[in-house]
Amino acid sequence: MDLRVVCRFLGRISIAESGVTCVPLLLALGFGDECTGAFIMAIGSMIACGILLLRYGRVRTKHLTIREGIAITGLGWLLATFLGMIPYVTGGYLNLIDGVFESISGFTGTGATVIEDIESLPFSILFWRSMTHWLGGLGIVVIFIALLPAAGQNTLYLHNAESAGPATDRLLPRLRDMTGVLFRIYMTFTAIAFVIFMLCGMDFFSALNHAMSTISAGGFSTFNDSAAHFESAAVEGWMTFFMILAGGNFGLYYQLYRKGFHVLKRNTEFKAYLLILFLATVCIAADLIHAFGADIVTALRFSSFQAASIATTGFVSADYDQWPSFSKGILLLLMISGGCSGSTAAGIKISRVVILCRSLVAAVREKLHPRMVMDVRMNGQLISQDTIIRVNQFFFLYLAFIAFWALLLTFDGIGIFDAIGISVTTMGCIGPSFGITGATCTYAGLSDFSKAILCVSMLLGRLELFTVLAMLHVSFWKKRGNW
Repeated sequence: MDLRVVCRFLGRISIAESGVTCVPLLLALGFGDECTGAFIMAIGSMIACGILLLRYGRVRTKHLTIREGIAITGLGWLLATFLGMIPYVTGGYLNLIDGVFESISGFTGTGATVIEDIESLPFSILFWRSMTHWLGGLGIVVIFIALLPAAGQNTLYLHNAESAGPATDRLLPRLRDMTGVLFRIYMTFTAIAFVIFMLCGMDFFSALNHAMSTISAGGFSTFNDSAAHFESAAVEGWMTFFMILAGGNFGLYYQLYRKGFHVLKRNTEFKAYLLILFLATVCIAADLIHAFGADIVTALRFSSFQAASIATTGFVSADYDQWPSFSKGILLLLMISGGCSGSTAAGIKISRVVILCRSLVAAVREKLHPRMVMDVRMNGQLISQDTIIRVNQFFFLYLAFIAFWALLLTFDGIGIFDAIGISVTTMGCIGPSFGITGATCTYAGLSDFSKAILCVSMLLGRLELFTVLAMLHVSFWKKRGNW
């Protein structure tokens, strides 16, 4: 591995982050916020870090290797999140561990917060929280490739290390063109959501923050009560629509634009995604009607919002901790399944769920008919045995880490059911869970030990395990190795 190449890219990411941080700095100056100095210190630190990395790093190879791509992606996320916590800490709003937690939660799109009174924060800090969502939603590296010159490097390994799902279709031959298209779609959806939220009665600042948090599938709100603050069916309805949109494959939306609606009919994952949300909405609504005697319109309003939110953003429109166990069980399953591949949502991904289910059905049929060869198909295409094995490996590791984090949390004195919920929601990058970190609670009451564990959990969930795990292998950092 050429560490100078890695440092070169990390330096440019650090400089780029300093440029982005100028936006909340201008807001702080405009509003006269007391955190102006905190943003100046953050920008100065980012520039200094970038200069040091750029001075050490130089491009000596024509193409990036897979190890360098993984290292740049993994270390790039760590660097961005640690630099991103500086405004919280230097502004005196959070201590070091809480600042790191809030920053990682923001960039990974988790939306778990340690801030108990969000409404007391200055506008510029609230905007920075939402901006970390927006930068991390599409992917720090994807935005980096789309906006900054690649210096003649082959950045395919950067994209592959950050991409979500068992497979990523190339929309365009050139990676730079593809990431550019995804970024423009991302910008367009954010702008449309912002305008519609304004029309629904939100003020300019709230509409902008919630548009960024919704399209990025993040979940940070500018109010303590999250989406419940607005008490508006129109706001919740449009937020539900955009949350569902954020959970879909952005590459599919480009194909939809180019080829028409027939591409949706052929896409197995998107149809399964909508079906899962529909069934979850209907089942939860029926449970609410049975348990509380709610009318059907109110039940559907809350169930549709929370089903879409738990699978994507983590916004809250009602205290679902008071709902029946059956409804909470469905929400827990949605936390695990997440959204589609190529979306801003996390979780296992619907494509993996489809492949898992179909491979299990095929295995059962082969037991009944040993001489028959059962194919697993998705979108009309045959899924290779290698892909099926990788999906099963990912599923096993994902559940194993959920169990491992839950075990560590119980060691810290957290109840087993709360620990499982927290582990699931941080690995799935959702945010609110049940019990002590439920719909109306924050993560502020957890110990530093638990917060540190959950920081790792959120990062693993966002980078889909293997990118981070590969970096823990001893041979990964050797100059020569079988990579």
